[in-house]
Amino acid sequence: MEKEIIYNADLHFEHENWQREIDFWQDELKSFHLRLDELVNRWTDHQVLAEIEKFQNQFMIQEKEFHSIKDQIAMHEKNMAAHYEKNEDVLNEMFVSQHLALREVMETERNLYNNLKKDFFRFMTKYM
Repeated sequence: MEKEIIYNADLHFEHENWQREIDFWQDELKSFHLRLDELVNRWTDHQVLAEIEKFQNQFMIQEKEFHSIKDQIAMHEKNMAAHYEKNEDVLNEMFVSQHLALREVMETERNLYNNLKKDFFRFMTKYM
């Protein structure tokens, strides 16, 4: 069985796409926080305010997770750069396994974030 060759450039391309995706999510969260601020000024009902606080907390958790993933990507890039400086364009199995694990993290985060957005938009429709 022939092994697939994986190059630094291929993984770097995926890292760049992940970075842009996370940057977009972070920008979205900024606008979501602003929308929540508007609701805080409109509502005095304790149940609504509790739901607003729940979303604020979830958004903060997401922001921390986004930073964590970005840190993991940066560490992966640093490792790749070290390989590249040694003229090692083909990566070892352990490094590729780490990349595949990071891909799983991104897929999971993508699903979690999309579900949070759906819940947020339902909430906004109800109270805006």
